[in-house]
Amino acid sequence: MLSSIGVPGLILILTIALVIFGPKKLPEIGKAAGETLKEFKNSARELTNDQQDQKTDK
Repeated sequence: MLSSIGVPGLILILTIALVIFGPKKLPEIGKAAGETLKEFKNSARELTNDQQDQKTDK
């Protein structure tokens, strides 16, 4: 997904985010996004494990 954006596009996105949110808010937003992604991955892993457990129980 990120390979289609490219380095110049990524720099542009980060620059716009810096201008919109400011240097003090940007780390907080990054931390919140990282925690959300971590929770999403854990939930997806639990769902796949539950489905695999149900298949083996049958």
